[in-house]
Amino acid sequence: MERPEAAVIGTGWCGGIRAETLARSALCRKLHICEIRPDRLAEVKALTNPASATLDYQDIVRNADISAVYICTTPEDTHFPIARDCLKAGKHVLLEKPIAMELFEADELIAIAKRSNVKFTIGYSQRFNPKIAYAKKKIADGTLGRPVSVMVSRHLTRNLGKKIAGRTRLSPAAMESTHDLDFAFWLLEPAKPARVYSQGAYGIMQGINGSFDVMWTTVTMDDGTLVAIGGGWNLPPSYPNYCATWMEITGTEGSLFLDDTQRDNWLNTASQGTQFPMSTMPGEQVDHVFAGQMGPETLHFLESVMLDRPPMVSPESARAVMECYLAADLSAESGEPIEVPMNNQALAAVQDLYKKFRAPV
Repeated sequence: MERPEAAVIGTGWCGGIRAETLARSALCRKLHICEIRPDRLAEVKALTNPASATLDYQDIVRNADISAVYICTTPEDTHFPIARDCLKAGKHVLLEKPIAMELFEADELIAIAKRSNVKFTIGYSQRFNPKIAYAKKKIADGTLGRPVSVMVSRHLTRNLGKKIAGRTRLSPAAMESTHDLDFAFWLLEPAKPARVYSQGAYGIMQGINGSFDVMWTTVTMDDGTLVAIGGGWNLPPSYPNYCATWMEITGTEGSLFLDDTQRDNWLNTASQGTQFPMSTMPGEQVDHVFAGQMGPETLHFLESVMLDRPPMVSPESARAVMECYLAADLSAESGEPIEVPMNNQALAAVQDLYKKFRAPV
């Protein structure tokens, strides 16, 4: 079993985590990094001691020794062209969400991966949250009986919301609820989404990028199970946390409530006041261990390449999530429920909606 050479393209917050994780792991034979900011490239180079460091992702594409690539770039509209080039070059790709900005781009990436016979997955790291893995187990083993409902309420701090919403005009459903849609659909397999209804409320984000502060999205599955996802990014700046999540799952034989509000580690100092450390969605390195989901997810993909087995998240499932959050955006705008898969009229309406979103102010 040959250890692969891996590359990380985009070494910001998430890419930096992945680069450090790979640099620490014996599974990665050599690490290569790419970053368009010279200062950040130098910083991550010092942290990871890579085999190569470049400002141009085409250097990664042309390097035949690199077999696995992690694409962690922002803004999100860079995902499609970089993933396309890497997949065409025959490289296995883990791409941070979203899979693409347009459904036809997602379809093209999936088709290229199949033609190239390479592994292609999306960074839905919440599937590696032990609490969510436990929920999957309790549904799969019949403990809860037949699933009836899944409810998730996720809130981010205002400062993090500004950072995310300020770089690309994407909604809370597309940027935050996407994680919850993914794992809810995973929990409920083989059921598929059939109808989406969503509403949003404006607040401080309207003046930043025109997006809602919070959206609640209801998805009716084709077996009648109800999914309700709330996503927002307007917790006050003084909130001592990055992300707070509450989950409720009910079935005909039981219920499971999961507290993922990240308040179990409570630090209080004279200088900083109350803090909840290790409370980010991606997680963070804590000396010799990783606290969170992104570290294990990073190594899982490398193991999938080495062992020639499917990664946890299929690109087809990521496309299904994408279609649902696009339907949620359209529903919030129109006030009407949207059937999925979307028909041509709905797809055209989504295009019109996003043209309006992305029009110069």
